[in-house]
Amino acid sequence: MANMREIKERIESINDIKKITNAMYLISSSKLKKARASLDSTVPYFENLQYTIHHILKHTGDFEHPYFDNGRNKPEDKKMYGYIVVTGDKGLCGAYNHNIVKLAEQEIAKHENTCLYVVGSVGRTYFENRGLNVDAEFLYTAQDPALFRARRIQETITDLFLRGQLDEVYAIFTQLERNAETPKMIKIFPLEREHFEGIKVAPEHRHSAAVFEPSPEKVMDHLVPNYTKGLIFGILSEAFCSEQNARMTAMESATSSADDMIAQLSLDYNRARQAAITQEITEIVGGARSLKNK
Repeated sequence: MANMREIKERIESINDIKKITNAMYLISSSKLKKARASLDSTVPYFENLQYTIHHILKHTGDFEHPYFDNGRNKPEDKKMYGYIVVTGDKGLCGAYNHNIVKLAEQEIAKHENTCLYVVGSVGRTYFENRGLNVDAEFLYTAQDPALFRARRIQETITDLFLRGQLDEVYAIFTQLERNAETPKMIKIFPLEREHFEGIKVAPEHRHSAAVFEPSPEKVMDHLVPNYTKGLIFGILSEAFCSEQNARMTAMESATSSADDMIAQLSLDYNRARQAAITQEITEIVGGARSLKNK
């Protein structure tokens, strides 16, 4: 058994770590609330964009547009698939980063030609070390998702898609569902009509008829980039919220483990102290008996 001094130093060390893990829990909690509030404040606007796109598709018959181009007649070995993979910039968040890169690797393995657009330094370092095709100029942090950053990502991806350098674009991220982090993949380009069916908005925002000037195609040219920007902003925000929730869970578990270790060490300290006291009493009694027998 370690002596009392060693046990006391270890208790103090664990207490210091406990203060750090508890502080990280509180910081993550604050960031989670802020990111969720920012996302919720933008949801109504982008829901109405979805409804407007649905309205155009519903009332224009056989509508053709580059954003809905599903007819790129390329053989599978010639198609280029782009993946926006959203990871964290830091660790200490459980299996958050591991789960997302695992899903990304599974999807990448399905196609011959792929290009990665990675948000977050953890994922970027991971894929670069494995020699995968990672866009070197796509450098974005996963911290503090904002609309201006979502717009830059949207402009980059849209330009590559319209120029034919990417045939399909997907986003791989983590969504927070019922306080649990779930890796997920959604398709960004090309857009699919089925995605806009069944869109619901508040009754006051509905309209039975509309005139699109100068043409539905021109209106769609303006709507889709804004809609895609909102979609990417939602992806970044969901991933950031999931990361903070994962870190909160990890730090809460670490703090609880620290409490358990301190409780056990306190018990060991008390035992060592009691043993030392007993030994001192024994020595005193033995010395007294020796003096009495003389």
